[in-house]
Amino acid sequence: MPVSASAAGPVNDAVLALLRADVELMSLVPVVADWVEEKDTFPYIETGDAVETPDNSHDSHGSNTVITLHVWSQYRGFHQARTIANRLRALLEHRPLSIAGHRHVATYFVSQQTLTDPEPPGDIRHIPVSFRVLTQVQP
Repeated sequence: MPVSASAAGPVNDAVLALLRADVELMSLVPVVADWVEEKDTFPYIETGDAVETPDNSHDSHGSNTVITLHVWSQYRGFHQARTIANRLRALLEHRPLSIAGHRHVATYFVSQQTLTDPEPPGDIRHIPVSFRVLTQVQP
C-alpha cells in the first residue's frame, strides 16, 4: 500500500492549472492565483483555503479535501462575481482533475456565499465557492 501523502497542495495546483487553461474564465478575470496583492486588478480569483480529512479504504489511503476559491470583484452588485462563480462550477463540478501523485475520484460543489466587504469604501464583492475533491494516493 502506498504511503499516505497530503492531497491539499496537489489539489490546489491542479485546480490552478485547470482554471488558468480555460480561455472563457481568463476572459472574465485577469488573475487566478494562490496569493494576490490587494492592489491587483479586480476581478480576480484566489485559491488556497483547504481542509483535508482522511478518506481511507481497507487497502488504500485517500483524502477528502474541501478547497475554497475566492472570487473578488468591484463591480456594482454581484452580477460579475456570480458569472465568474458559475464558470468555476462549470469547470470543476463532476469534472476530472489531473492531480500529481493522486488519483482523482470525484469533485463535488459544496457551497457558495455572496458577501460585501464592509471595510471602506465598501465596494468589494466577495463570493467564496467551495468544492469537495476526493482522491486516492497513487501506487
